[in-house]
Amino acid sequence: MNLENEKPNGGGKRRSASQWAVAWRRFRRNKAGVAGLVIVLAVVFIGIFGDFIAPYPAYPANGAFGPFYKGDVRTAPNSHYLMGTDVLGTDVFSDILHGTKFALYVGVVVTIITMAIAILVGAVAGYFGSWVDNVLMRITEVFLVFPSLLFILIFVRVFTLGGGAGSSFNFLGISVPFGLTIVVVVLAIFNWPGDARMIRGEFLRVRELEFVEAEKALGAGNRRIIFRHILPNILSSIIVVASLTIAYAILLEAGVSFLGFGDVSTMTWGQILENNFSDMRIVWWAEVFPGLAILITVFGFNLLGDGLSDALNPRLRD
Repeated sequence: MNLENEKPNGGGKRRSASQWAVAWRRFRRNKAGVAGLVIVLAVVFIGIFGDFIAPYPAYPANGAFGPFYKGDVRTAPNSHYLMGTDVLGTDVFSDILHGTKFALYVGVVVTIITMAIAILVGAVAGYFGSWVDNVLMRITEVFLVFPSLLFILIFVRVFTLGGGAGSSFNFLGISVPFGLTIVVVVLAIFNWPGDARMIRGEFLRVRELEFVEAEKALGAGNRRIIFRHILPNILSSIIVVASLTIAYAILLEAGVSFLGFGDVSTMTWGQILENNFSDMRIVWWAEVFPGLAILITVFGFNLLGDGLSDALNPRLRD
């Protein structure tokens, strides 16, 4: 743990700053990381309030086709339609705002599922070692050698054709598209092996440290050692990987939807690209603006991940 001495007011005693306080001070000095944080916060803000900002409701609601009913189909950007209208006759600006919450939903949920599986597999394999490690790592390698994108496309198409597309379920008062959730689960299932190997390596390193041996000598159980001692010591690495996984998940879902394998009833950024691709020469704005939304969001999370990596790196000293 990195410590920093500070003099309190009116006294000669010094107190130590926590590891997280030191990390935050380092992070604030990283201009790229701060820029990434600003972008991410802006995306989160739009994801939360985008439905209230958008001039038109979300597709496929009838109100989303307001421009179509006015005859404004394939309309170039102007003062009324800031980002133009697409081939369906919907407002591109509204679609991007509505799609922001779906991008965050994909990134966050894929990351939660991915990291949960990766932590479980990596922790068990790295801590217990021996035949347990061999079995789990062979399973991990099987997933690694799969042509993951091909399997993702196949599984998504099979499950979404099974009735998932078009329906939704209610979670904490929020309507969640069932078809998009199927896409999210499939992406997470094929996304955990690399993170599991990283976590396994961290467990192999930390389990040999003296404080772990001391806990074993005092009779601490395996569960306590894993979750109370080793896992908190590698939490910084997990946070960095999680931020980068969010960006990767958003990009991967956009690619899957662009290839025509997404939830057609949900206007994600990738779905906007897919809908207008055949008429790209005519409605170039319907490709450029969603592409920029994906680019800026992924870039922001990558900058944030790099900034966190530098701030939380225990090998760095001030």
